Amino acid sequence: MFGRFYRADDSRSRTDGGGAGLGLAIVHSLVTAHGGTISLDTAPGAGATFRVLLPLVDDASSDAAE
Repeated sequence: MFGRFYRADDSRSRTDGGGAGLGLAIVHSLVTAHGGTISLDTAPGAGATFRVLLPLVDDASSDAAE
């Protein structure tokens, strides 16, 4: 699902404005680079829910970096 160029709907073509299939792969890369996780809850005909969880930043450690 989060792989590059993945397209769930074969009927959508790029000539009709369909995407390249990079959006979720980019989101996954950014979320994991920040130490977070992304998950998907879906069922046919029920839509999809994506959950992005990112760790909190400790203010003391961010002050030390400045």
